[in-house]
Amino acid sequence: MLGEFEYLVLSAASRLGDEAYGVTIRLAIEQATKANCSAGSLYTTLDRLEHKGLIKTAMGDPTPQRGGRPKRMVQVTGKGAREAEAFYKAVLNASRGASWDTGNAEGTP
Repeated sequence: MLGEFEYLVLSAASRLGDEAYGVTIRLAIEQATKANCSAGSLYTTLDRLEHKGLIKTAMGDPTPQRGGRPKRMVQVTGKGAREAEAFYKAVLNASRGASWDTGNAEGTP
């Protein structure tokens, strides 16, 4: 089963489509979670997802905006889409019937 961060990376890459590369994925995750996403964590996760066959990456053309550095473009594979869907369904099933009223949670003032 996927980890939470792997799911976030796959979801962002899928949504971004042809614009999915390190920086845009990182920004999408930060916007969605309202939390910092380190470049190191992202690229380690991209490597792991590629090793598992859940994404494919390819180096894009260098761009002047990036100081001549190429972008590492990301594409979610069919296997990656199936794994992300399975994770999403598992979270929905596990959450069914749960109450997230934090004002009534035990230990909450």
